[in-house]
Amino acid sequence: MMDSGQNGRRSAAVTRASILSCARNRFAAQGYERTTIRAIAQDAAIDPSMVMRYFGSKEQLFDAALAIDLRLPNLAAVPSADLPNVLIRVFLERWEGDPSDDALLMLLRSAVTNERAAQRMREIFAGQVGPALAAAVGPETAARAAGMVAAQLLGLALTRHLIRLPAVVALTEDQVEATLAPALRATLEQAARP
Repeated sequence: MMDSGQNGRRSAAVTRASILSCARNRFAAQGYERTTIRAIAQDAAIDPSMVMRYFGSKEQLFDAALAIDLRLPNLAAVPSADLPNVLIRVFLERWEGDPSDDALLMLLRSAVTNERAAQRMREIFAGQVGPALAAAVGPETAARAAGMVAAQLLGLALTRHLIRLPAVVALTEDQVEATLAPALRATLEQAARP
């Protein structure tokens, strides 16, 4: 195999990280169903048995790849008028800031056809977006607001990164923010009504 490092071997942590990175790239490009352990191993320049040694199965590797932190800031101090813009900027930075981090793209692509990925997407948005919004809009409206915010932002990600609608792809981040912020503001205002 092509392990490198001291004594011709790379550390277990480096190997594990390499497998995980290659798996995320494959899952992002091909989705769960079409991705194989053999292809991931080839990308990581290791034997397929090593993937199984570190992760046990394709399902366990997929679960590890789905550990995603949206890196949401504390929204409690954000004025309500600025909240839509802040949310859009955070998601644009998360989706587009690090081209090597395809974890969200992998999850979005896989969630369409794989129930485990869909469940993980629900957990991420309920566990991260909901509490972040609760700090800004209050706990009584946070779940409804989080669901509708997710619908809009995931729709943006779908059209910009998977379907690649030319009119959406062509927009700068500033244009996306200016165009989407009024709709997101209306969503948040409606969610706050009894």
